[in-house]
Amino acid sequence: KKVNIPGLFTGLFPRRQGMGNDASNLRREGNNTSPTNASNTNQRNSQVGNTSANTSTGGGSTSTSTPTQRHSGGGRLGSSSAAPPGAYSVPGSQRRPAQFYVTVPAGIRTGQEFPVIANGQQLMVRCPPGIRAGERIVVSAPRQQQAYMATVPHGVRSGEQFPVLVNNQQLMVTCPPGVRPGMQVRIMVPTQRNNSSSSGTNNQQQNTQRRGSTNTLSPPGGMDDANRSPFGNQMFEVNVPQGVRPGQAFALIANGQRVMVTCPPNARQGMKIRFQLPIKLSSDEIQSIKLNYQKDGWVRTLSTDLTFHWVRSESIAKEEATAIASNNNTVDSPSATSKNDQNNSEPSSPQALLESNQGWTFEKIAFVRELKIDPNKKDDQNAIKKNEHMIIDLVRAEDAALSTVVPAINNGTSLAQELSRYAAMPFHQKEAWFRQQIAKVQVPWEEGHIKINIRRENLLEDSMEAVESIAQNEMKKIFRFEFIGEPGVDAGGVAREWFQLVSDILFNPDFALWSYSSINQMNMQVNPSSGIANDEHLRYFHFTGRLLGKALFDRQIVSGHLVRPLYKHILGWPLMIDDLEQLDHDTHANLLKLKDLEDVELLCLDFTVTEDHWGTANTIELKPDGANCPVTNSNVDEYIQLQMRYRLLDRIKQQVKALLTGFYDVVPEALLSVFDFQELELLLCGLPEIDMDDWKNNTEYTGDYERKGASHKVTKWFWEIVTDDFDEEHKARLLQFVTGTSGVPAQGFRALQGNDNNIRKFTVNSIPESVSVFPKAHTCFNRIDLPLYDTKKKMKKFLTMAIQMEATGFDID
Repeated sequence: KKVNIPGLFTGLFPRRQGMGNDASNLRREGNNTSPTNASNTNQRNSQVGNTSANTSTGGGSTSTSTPTQRHSGGGRLGSSSAAPPGAYSVPGSQRRPAQFYVTVPAGIRTGQEFPVIANGQQLMVRCPPGIRAGERIVVSAPRQQQAYMATVPHGVRSGEQFPVLVNNQQLMVTCPPGVRPGMQVRIMVPTQRNNSSSSGTNNQQQNTQRRGSTNTLSPPGGMDDANRSPFGNQMFEVNVPQGVRPGQAFALIANGQRVMVTCPPNARQGMKIRFQLPIKLSSDEIQSIKLNYQKDGWVRTLSTDLTFHWVRSESIAKEEATAIASNNNTVDSPSATSKNDQNNSEPSSPQALLESNQGWTFEKIAFVRELKIDPNKKDDQNAIKKNEHMIIDLVRAEDAALSTVVPAINNGTSLAQELSRYAAMPFHQKEAWFRQQIAKVQVPWEEGHIKINIRRENLLEDSMEAVESIAQNEMKKIFRFEFIGEPGVDAGGVAREWFQLVSDILFNPDFALWSYSSINQMNMQVNPSSGIANDEHLRYFHFTGRLLGKALFDRQIVSGHLVRPLYKHILGWPLMIDDLEQLDHDTHANLLKLKDLEDVELLCLDFTVTEDHWGTANTIELKPDGANCPVTNSNVDEYIQLQMRYRLLDRIKQQVKALLTGFYDVVPEALLSVFDFQELELLLCGLPEIDMDDWKNNTEYTGDYERKGASHKVTKWFWEIVTDDFDEEHKARLLQFVTGTSGVPAQGFRALQGNDNNIRKFTVNSIPESVSVFPKAHTCFNRIDLPLYDTKKKMKKFLTMAIQMEATGFDID
């Protein structure tokens, strides 16, 4: 039953007739749509010399069409010529030019030309009217084959072939006339979409010219499934032995095994040739592959089924603490180790800890959401259309599994080794690798794109209906947006505006889908009562997931910062009791106090929770007959676990399932595993624009820093490090460390709020270095406890470590 509460929900979620979330509602434009003609009418095209580049920017769209009407150009569209709101699949064309984003260089003014490299060629682009330096425009360039540079090996003469490795494939290249060893030749490889594993068993050769066209040879011979390695192939290089002629086989030892290699045509004795062998790893080598995030003592380890599993033990946590202490040349102290490590009575074996819940303290309990296909509905098309074919639940962190295979990447081989390598790298290198993988699954422009028409006055509903009508396999296409009735070309500006406006509306708590975090009003959590506001709230959460996933896929920014547990749900990270704080500060604090009581029964608790849904009190049993089961000292751990399960997922299970399903419609889950939850927030919400003067002017000081404030020697060092030594990423991480989010209120730092919704400015408090060598954070109060360091160098070292690790092991409240 839909309830309309005056002044809040009335009219916020109007329903439209004839629109559903069935992918069949996706309209397809006819072949009469001509992007080329539309581009020709654009007055911002540039042509210089023999190479041309079409540039466009602004709001709107280049063309709009219906099955019976077509309109091209930048004029204002009347209602008679504009297509109705919705998503339209525009068929691709191999003749369609490639499109690239470029940034106008500094000092370039309207009408001036500047060079860019696009699609392996240099283009001269004329800056369109109304565009300033630093803004991005779209450049359309003739599509070419992908270019690579290769050095001609020693001993190779004109007309002879030599092997090169391109995109994990060995190609045989014929040395062009007039080219000598040591010179470079350009190899042009045709761009192909890699939707599935391909063997390529036939040899292909093309003519080669110096720094011109290509000569390619796919790997000779196919590889059957029995010999295919889940980790791909390894390339080896060997000299052709004396006496071996082309086509003759010879034996050698490679990777510890005897193999027979056939000498390629045109290869002579002494020349180097390359061949590939399947990568084979032993069970021990597989299990040594890890994703170590340096957070909370949790590590992902690879099992022989090529899935990652979470592992945490006292020994791992102690090793990390010992390594930190050794690396810092400091004396190990309780404050420098994890709270989970302070109790040395626990066994060090993970299996021993898991034998029973009584072996765990409540601080060591961790759960991970498990999202999987319901076996009873895997073939139910109606359930799939309604996104009801998935089930979600919380499982023990050790039981959660993450596949390392993305079928569209690397021919379906395991990404475990790459994930392990990049998870340990700096954030910018992780992001660069992630973008490379996204490019492999993105549908090229020439294979079609999606055009989305929306009305500005009905933005949220039009956007939801349009995006929900798109089939999952088309979510990886390029999107182009048009505000109906408005002129312009979507060269990135309209898409950027769309993501910003829609996310602003979606995350507005007045729409009742989301509510504020319990520690501040910057982070948003799922509203458990969202279904009361609208009976289609799950469609909106699925749409939100697709919006967030598409923003990450397309390098767009959204305005909504989520609470940490939701980022962990997206990443499949362990959820611990401290994650409750951002959802319900009071419940978190009360649960922590239970272990300090001598007799829990005095509180007269039972295994139920009471929820207030807009004035109606509902009692939920945490387990069967929970109302008649009192909480005692013997079952208090079970009570805390059930409270965690309920508040971290159960009460918002359907909303989270819809959100995650929509997100993974766009972004493969395995690719996210190189990031931690802080980095995911930076990817989705961007690095904040921080006004350092505003930050310093709205900071309070307590303890030994109170009297001198910013003039104190230690606080001077602090601001010098933040201002001069920290880049934007580290400044954002410092904000995450102290306030719980990288976001800054629109009114600036003077508007920072605490968990009581009152103003709590950024605060620097002093503590003795003997208490903790690491800074400690109190996110509810936006306070950092900064030790009284004796040198600036030491402060920078420990502050940097703390904000990068951001673990509860540093006693973060």
